[in-house]
Amino acid sequence: MSTKNINNLVELFFINYKKQKKNNILLTSLKDNSNYFSWEKTFHSIKKLSSEIKKYANKGDRCLLISENRPEWFITDLSIMFSEAITVPAYTTYAEKDYEYIIKNCNPKLIFVSNQEQFNKVKEIIKKNSFVVKIFSFEDLEIDSENYINVNKLFSNLDYKDLNIPDLSIKRNDPACIIYTSGTQGNPKGVILSHGGILNNCDGAKDILRPLLTEQTRFLTWLPLSHSYEHTVQFVQISVGAKIFYAESIEKLIKNMNDCKPQLMTAVPRFYQNLFQKINVSFNKATGLKKSLILKMLELGTKKINKKSLTFLEKLIDSILEKIVRKKIKSQFGGELKTFVSGGGALDKEVGIFLNAIGLPTLQGYGLTETSPVVSCNPIDDIRVETVGPPFKGNEVKIASDGEILVKGENVMLGYWNNKEETNRVLKDGWLHTGDIGIFENGYLKITDRKKDILITPGGDNISPVKIENELLNSKLIDQSIVYGDNKPYLVALLVLSDENTNVTNDQIEKEIENINKSLSRIEKIKKFFIINEKFSIENGMLTPTLKLKRYKIVQKYKNEFEKLY
Repeated sequence: MSTKNINNLVELFFINYKKQKKNNILLTSLKDNSNYFSWEKTFHSIKKLSSEIKKYANKGDRCLLISENRPEWFITDLSIMFSEAITVPAYTTYAEKDYEYIIKNCNPKLIFVSNQEQFNKVKEIIKKNSFVVKIFSFEDLEIDSENYINVNKLFSNLDYKDLNIPDLSIKRNDPACIIYTSGTQGNPKGVILSHGGILNNCDGAKDILRPLLTEQTRFLTWLPLSHSYEHTVQFVQISVGAKIFYAESIEKLIKNMNDCKPQLMTAVPRFYQNLFQKINVSFNKATGLKKSLILKMLELGTKKINKKSLTFLEKLIDSILEKIVRKKIKSQFGGELKTFVSGGGALDKEVGIFLNAIGLPTLQGYGLTETSPVVSCNPIDDIRVETVGPPFKGNEVKIASDGEILVKGENVMLGYWNNKEETNRVLKDGWLHTGDIGIFENGYLKITDRKKDILITPGGDNISPVKIENELLNSKLIDQSIVYGDNKPYLVALLVLSDENTNVTNDQIEKEIENINKSLSRIEKIKKFFIINEKFSIENGMLTPTLKLKRYKIVQKYKNEFEKLY
């Protein structure tokens, strides 16, 4: 069913709720198996929480949500939308000053936290900002009971007799959420996504997943729901009537896959790189016949993914390998996996070929927070590993004269919250300037470079190097710096010391970096560095006439030194 006639994400849930067996389990926490919600309980919980939210928030008011993945996250998100307010998800890994910036920038009326640990991160900030009128939590807090509401205590008293589904006035072009992403000038930017933009993504995703769906498809989710990718995936899950499991952590992901036997799973390149390394270690230990079977499986699987035809004998051998080798590999991940979907960063070509060759189909897609977030994705029946697939229906994609990828359609953001200048910089005549460079190959989009100064981690997080460089430059010891780490496991830095501190020791610099790291989030911390003597200048071609760093040129010159730090 297309979402074209659906007005908003709450309506999407209500329509699919009517189709379900009410006792079917929808949401399950693998961290706490007693924490699960049927479709019926989810429906009534959304109504109950929404009625409470409406006492404190009006249409368009922002509601900050800080929580790890759990069933209450989804219910809260829908309840906020049902109240005609706007969800503002925030990572649990943010530094305190990030929370402070976001709270001051979007002025949330309500703040939702999962537990005491998350509340402690914003407790002092809340005291300074009188616009916050109520705290909601999923667990008990040590706080004056008049100032907060325990969400799960609300759910203990649901009115199952009230089956009324009220009319909603929310339109497709109304804001659904504001998701903050790193800005090139340091401060996070609040991306305003519409109900229609996310619904548009749901249609594109269903086209891709349709051949793989079952009566109640099982999804395992672990990427933070505050990430635009996973935030949208939850509505795709609803639109196909799925059963959703929330993983405990990335460390327990393989265990959790065996616990719930997922058929579909979305993840970021870091997960697939780890998987590639672990499976390879196992393969390298094999000897004799087992080793021969593995090598043959990889050879034939690689031929297939590279669209090379197999002989009759090779097809026969491949079908045998499917039963005795690939089936055994799949069993380690629950045994019922139909496909992985990769997004949030570039998937290494070798990793993509390997996973597809061993019987773990992996579809690479492309997008950004500003596009709700998916632009394109490989279909299961025609995977082209070096590309990010054809564009989803409903969004136009073209390549500008300088090679930049431009996107137009309902999935494109409404703009940046309270940032008209930056909105106008990237949105021109309805076209979003992505900052990525690409080409089309037979209708499939291929990313060839990145124009914008944003680093993307293997975990799919966007990091502004300028923000971190500014922190480094606040040190009296450091005069210039470049932060490096696109698609790397951690960040490193090139440092130019100030004239009066050229004789300081490495130990002193390490202590200074440790001190700077305290004000950065976990993924922004600098793990290693190296120092050069030559300053960047206009004369040596490392600065523009307006004294901006020529980042690409500097990175190319010192590429070997950067790579040695890994």
